[in-house]
Amino acid sequence: MHLSRIDLNLFTVFDAIYSEGSVTRASQKLNLTQPAISHALSRLRQLFDDPLFVRQGHAMVSTPLARSLIEPVRRSLRGLELTLHGLDRFDPASSDRGFNLALRDVLEATILPPLLNRVRGNAPMVGIAASHVERRELESELAAGTLDAAIDVLLPLSKDILHTRIYQDTTVVVVRRDHPAIRGRLDLDTYLAQDHILASSRRRGPGLEDFELSRLGLERRIRLRCQHYFAACRVVSESDLVLTMPGRYAHIANEQFGNQILPFPMEVPPFDVFLYWHANVDNDAANRWIREQVIESVRQHPAVAGVRRVKKAAGGKAASGRGQAGSD
Repeated sequence: MHLSRIDLNLFTVFDAIYSEGSVTRASQKLNLTQPAISHALSRLRQLFDDPLFVRQGHAMVSTPLARSLIEPVRRSLRGLELTLHGLDRFDPASSDRGFNLALRDVLEATILPPLLNRVRGNAPMVGIAASHVERRELESELAAGTLDAAIDVLLPLSKDILHTRIYQDTTVVVVRRDHPAIRGRLDLDTYLAQDHILASSRRRGPGLEDFELSRLGLERRIRLRCQHYFAACRVVSESDLVLTMPGRYAHIANEQFGNQILPFPMEVPPFDVFLYWHANVDNDAANRWIREQVIESVRQHPAVAGVRRVKKAAGGKAASGRGQAGSD
């Protein structure tokens, strides 16, 4: 088929139906009537000689051909959008654009406050939307432009995803103020003798600290597994359970609890936190601006004091750095 015979608007409809799983919601997203969406879908089915979407209950489920088409279609639409946007300069002072960032909840409390303060000072009408995105979906969402950037530990992503290290964090242990066995100091034997909390969004599996302990043939007793560090910190304040967690968030989450925050009682390397973006927006003015805001807000915030400054430029190629591929 020749490109000149294809209405490119059909692919916008294809993307909307795929994303929304519904003709009705796709019509609302594109501000088109349902008959217009249905007509476009009919033309797409004729074009590819495939149903593309089949109804299951109230949802439109994609066929294997549709699933194979979605990524190249999204990349093409994103490239065209960026080309058109590139004709204009990005002026943060007058822009009302919204930026979508993916970051895990443990990073929200450390990164969002200084980032929002910086953005509001330089771009009062710009909005920030932070969301949790499954790591297996991260690359496709960055490629499609549904995410502008992501912040996470070191992840095994393709060469199309660029990254730079923005800070390092350490592992600490949190115990209640009047813990009967721990008063200001913590050795490994005492640590292993306690009952522990593991905070993780995963339903099963060990924490990073368990991997480090297993290298020495050691194991701890997990008495509680919960989803969020903040809830775990509260449990710590009202029990003798012990929590291991990232140091930066430990100081924020424990401000109201007064728990002791102690070094992890064995040598473990610090873990790196990275900013990720797709290669197709590396030179996009707006995307470059938001990356700079993230990097500068982290660098200038008091919580980053004492951490080695990252010298990699926001718009450069992928930085190398030591990190851990598992977080909560």
